[in-house]
Amino acid sequence: MSDALIKIGELAARSGVSIRTVDYYTGLGLLSPAKRTASNYRLYDPADADRIGVIQRLETQGVSLDEISRALGSQPADVADLLARITSDLTVLQAAIDAAGPEAHGLLAAIAGRVHSLITIALQVPPDLPLV
Repeated sequence: MSDALIKIGELAARSGVSIRTVDYYTGLGLLSPAKRTASNYRLYDPADADRIGVIQRLETQGVSLDEISRALGSQPADVADLLARITSDLTVLQAAIDAAGPEAHGLLAAIAGRVHSLITIALQVPPDLPLV
């Protein structure tokens, strides 16, 4: 964790969101203040700006905040299980695309594209992103 902790307003400004959004994410457990000042101000790690970016990219892809919260709270063993399930699901999806008639190809290709963009977003998550 960085020595230069920042207040909620600075985190919001760095992230391009409102203070209310930071409050909302904190209330949902998606963010966690690193500590509080003597005046009870919440201080955040500057890396939380990256975390907010990840949350917002996932939201724009249709992932619910509840699902994001569960994923960010996962332990490494949970992540390995999740990756195994994704791999299995992608194999099933590819088999469905291969077996489908021409009328279903467009829909299945769109689904595959969405899955791949979600995986691309997940791969952009910094490996040192602090998890709550």
